[in-house]
Amino acid sequence: MATRPGTTMNTIDRLLSSELAGEIEFLTARTRSLGSARANMLLEPLDLKVRSYSVLSLACSGLAPTQRELAEFLSLDPSQIVPLVDQLEGRGLVERTADPNDRRSKVITGTKSGEQLYTKAREATAEGEAVAMAKLSKAEQETLRDLLSRIAFRD
Repeated sequence: MATRPGTTMNTIDRLLSSELAGEIEFLTARTRSLGSARANMLLEPLDLKVRSYSVLSLACSGLAPTQRELAEFLSLDPSQIVPLVDQLEGRGLVERTADPNDRRSKVITGTKSGEQLYTKAREATAEGEAVAMAKLSKAEQETLRDLLSRIAFRD
C-alpha cells in the first residue's frame, strides 16, 4: 500500500482499525484520490491531467458528445467543462462544432492530433490501472469494474 510523504506504514496500519477505514464512501474517495494522483503523474509528460484526459477521451470516442453531455457524464459543472475544452482546443486537440440536432449546442470531437495524443495517454492510464489492480485477479478486476459501474451509473 502506498503511503503519503511523511507518513509511515505504521501509521496507516494503526488507523486501519478505525471505523472510517471500512466505510465505502471513504474507501472510494481514497481510491479515487490515489488513482487521480497516479494518473496525473503518468499524464504529466503529455501535458494532461485526469479531467482534460477525460474530455479528450470522450471527444475521441466517436460519440460526438456535447459540452452539456460531457459535464453530466463527468459529474462536473458545465462551467468547468468550458475551460477544459478551451485548453484542448487551443492545443489543436479537439474541435467545437454546432450540434446538428440543436444549433445552440456544441459538439466536441477529437482532431487527428488529439486522437494521436489520446492513444499515448490511454497507454499511460492503462499502465496506472495495471499497477493499481495488480493485487486482484482478472476475475476480481472485472467484478470490481462491474460493481463500480453499477454504482456510478445507477438509474
